[in-house]
Amino acid sequence: MTRPFADLHVAVLMGGLSAEREVSLSSGEQCARALEGQVAKVSRVDAGRDLAAVLTALKPDVALNCLHGAWGEDGCVQGVLETLTIPYTHSGVLASALAMDKAKSKAVLEAAGIKVPGGGLYDRHEVASRHVIEPPYVVKPNAEGSSVGVFLVREGANRPVAEVGEPGWAYGEQVMVEPFIAGKELCVAVMGEATGPRALTVTDITPVKGFYDYEAKYAPGGSIHKLPADLPPHVFEAALRQAELAHAAMGCRGVSRTDFRYDDLNDVLVLLEVNTQPGMTPTSLVPEQAAHGGMGYKDLVRWMVEDASCPR
Repeated sequence: MTRPFADLHVAVLMGGLSAEREVSLSSGEQCARALEGQVAKVSRVDAGRDLAAVLTALKPDVALNCLHGAWGEDGCVQGVLETLTIPYTHSGVLASALAMDKAKSKAVLEAAGIKVPGGGLYDRHEVASRHVIEPPYVVKPNAEGSSVGVFLVREGANRPVAEVGEPGWAYGEQVMVEPFIAGKELCVAVMGEATGPRALTVTDITPVKGFYDYEAKYAPGGSIHKLPADLPPHVFEAALRQAELAHAAMGCRGVSRTDFRYDDLNDVLVLLEVNTQPGMTPTSLVPEQAAHGGMGYKDLVRWMVEDASCPR
């Protein structure tokens, strides 16, 4: 961008069409407030199917993409922004689409030498009718985030996940089924281009109740975050390096967040997924890690906007 930062008109894309709409509205509002007073104009855009027409009329200098989930995070909106040649934040079309598809992203990460969970894709009706792998296991949509539609089937469970076979299931005909990995829930935020990513730190996440589901992620007090995580040094370092490697292997840009499970009894670190549009809500992990490293929320949002480009 050639214009001074203070002269920019930034369109903050939020809301959207996915099951993560409410989280996106919260992320977008926080980012919009952070930009007010730093740039010339902030336009809050509740992104709908008329997004191209809305942005054409607004003529922003930059689009700060705060959309989460399908359509906003899977390469579709990124394609719209590329077509309109509007500089935008976070990852481009290919990396976004790849990261959103859990099966395909696992294949790329495994090829890069990163340990990922076993399991695979199964027809949802089959998963609803029988245990396709031995419990304990996790069932989740192949292309959603924020733990939407995730079920944990515990050891000794008699029944499979009937919910995924119901007529109202809205998350695709195939679901990902993976062995449950006991231990610690970890995450690492990464900033930068794929050619030179920088991991921030490692957070150890303890849900107040149950597992790290939607409520634990976004409800105030839903989980306890310890950063930096209290881990053996070799595990801490491995999480940082593997998050950077994953960011690079997927071709991510801007900010990403990588989620891990660490089986501390067997000393095994497993990468669960890479998120290309991490949350920016008051309970989100990326701004918390940035603050731990001395970068406040406003500075983080400014960095995202300054990092925007097109094409990505």
